[in-house]
Amino acid sequence: MPLRHDIRNVAIVAHVDHGKTTLVDAMLKQAGAFAAHQQLDDRMMDSNDLEREKGITILAKNTAVKYHPKAGGEPITINIIDTPGHADFGGEVERGLSMVDAVVLLVDASEGPLPQTRFVLRKALQARMPVILCINKTDRPDSRIDEVVNETYDLFLDLDADEDQIEFPIVYACARDGVASLTKPEDGTVPADSDSLEPFFTTLLETVPAPEYDESAPLQAHVTNLDADNFLGRIALLRVEQGELRKGQTVAWIKRDGTISNVRISELMMTEALTRRPAELARPGDICAVAGIPDIMIGETLADPENPIALPLITVDEPAISMVIGTNTSPLVGRGGTGKGADNKAAVKDRKVTARQVKDRLDRELIGNVSLRVLDTERPDAWEVQGRGELALAILVEQMRREGFELTIGKPQVVTKEIDGKLHEPVERITIDVPEEHMGAVTQLMGTRKGRMDNMSNHGSGWVRMEFVVPSRGLIGFRTEFLTNTRGTGIAHSIHEGHEPWFGPLQTRNNGSLVADRSGTVTAFAMTNLQERGVLFVDPGTEVYEGMIVGENSRSDDMDVNITKEKKLTNMRSSSADSFEAIVPPRKLSLEQSLEFCRDDECVEVTPEAVRIRKVNLDQRERARAASRAKHG
Repeated sequence: MPLRHDIRNVAIVAHVDHGKTTLVDAMLKQAGAFAAHQQLDDRMMDSNDLEREKGITILAKNTAVKYHPKAGGEPITINIIDTPGHADFGGEVERGLSMVDAVVLLVDASEGPLPQTRFVLRKALQARMPVILCINKTDRPDSRIDEVVNETYDLFLDLDADEDQIEFPIVYACARDGVASLTKPEDGTVPADSDSLEPFFTTLLETVPAPEYDESAPLQAHVTNLDADNFLGRIALLRVEQGELRKGQTVAWIKRDGTISNVRISELMMTEALTRRPAELARPGDICAVAGIPDIMIGETLADPENPIALPLITVDEPAISMVIGTNTSPLVGRGGTGKGADNKAAVKDRKVTARQVKDRLDRELIGNVSLRVLDTERPDAWEVQGRGELALAILVEQMRREGFELTIGKPQVVTKEIDGKLHEPVERITIDVPEEHMGAVTQLMGTRKGRMDNMSNHGSGWVRMEFVVPSRGLIGFRTEFLTNTRGTGIAHSIHEGHEPWFGPLQTRNNGSLVADRSGTVTAFAMTNLQERGVLFVDPGTEVYEGMIVGENSRSDDMDVNITKEKKLTNMRSSSADSFEAIVPPRKLSLEQSLEFCRDDECVEVTPEAVRIRKVNLDQRERARAASRAKHG
């Protein structure tokens, strides 16, 4: 079959924070993608505000560099897909791999292969793709290059890679400095025999197969991603598998349900560096963008009208975590945050508070996010949203909040399955790196969450690596407690491992809540009296309402408190001057921490200005009656 030697398609896959986006930056700069006068940011591929704030890649993105071989000859276009490293965004990884012919597996020279490395590598090996191993961050003082290479070989064997796949080339790199080499440098040093990424580019061209095609085959193009443009409407990102796609051409659109209709390609664009430029023709192996099909969905096929042949639909792993998202039902709905406790950076004029607006937004999210599901509940103003993990759902809520939505979010739950008549729940494989002195505390913490230790290794550097298999619901609320117990030094990463029989009841949060018993404004006087009862979450001057959670109780049960109490003024002068007590600064919870903190009878109120935790049932007397009924059956 003929090959296209002028193009290569490759995905860069890795664990979170191992340097994928930094490597892509260096490739773009060294391939001359930018003019000398252009102002360049770090992590140019992380275009989303949330990606820049959190330092992670959330959406798979493509870019293209024109590489001019040093030996001369025609320039070669290298299409690069930058995929997320977090398993919660695994749907993006699966789509990214459907567009390429090989992967670059990036591994940190110190941390070695981690759970997400296993996840993305498993997907690549299942797709029978060649792999290039890139050991990044060789300049880290704690790097251990030989051990990491051996651990990676072990991982390939673990995942049943065949002989061809295990014979992979190894490149050693420091992406931050834009240097790569095929010769192993000393631990903790930048490769010395190179001053650019030239060895990396050469290895790419030798290892990544050129796209094959059949000259007589009819058009087939796979929709792998969606985008939107204010002028062009919905844009579909495609990989052309066979045939040619031209601007203005009429093609057959094969939908998910198998129906076929003819549509016209109004715009055709190809990616150059970080911009899309108009094009007239896309050939086999090209990754392009088309406009003119308003309802096109991911996984569908554009084909020849005379001979329409559908490509297989993209399938993704089942969701593991769900939470109920509904309209805001608190007494402060539509009013925003007032007082000092409000976060004004996200103030939005047009608030979205109706059920119709929330449902439309969730339906819109389903178009571009294949790993998400939205199910109806008994209530007309709330929906069950299922996703890969807590972080993926929290990112969705954070995006909606910034767009002006006011929401009530239920406590995250696991999505269970019935297998052979028995209830099964999702389990995660979690890898924990901690200093040796915190090993006992972590083992105890995992024990209370029904974690089963699978592996433990000590590299002799004062740190221990432990692997546990733990039910997914045991990790809801785990991170905060873990960081407290390890004094902020521990590193934990988890990945979905399948389903196992129900582990039984779990007790995760030991402390109860401090619940406001009336509406009003928080006073410093009341806070001074209450701070010995537990940890407070609110500032003086914050508006509260009955049923809102204002702190964490030091005991296991909930306590109703009056946090709006004012000091009574008298006309008597005290013999001793008023004693002023310092108010302990309140603990500010982020959206993720608030979701972790929730118990089953609690939920999170999310507005553009504030995140508040509240009881599902706000009325104090009704809560007491419900508790009494539950106690006495």
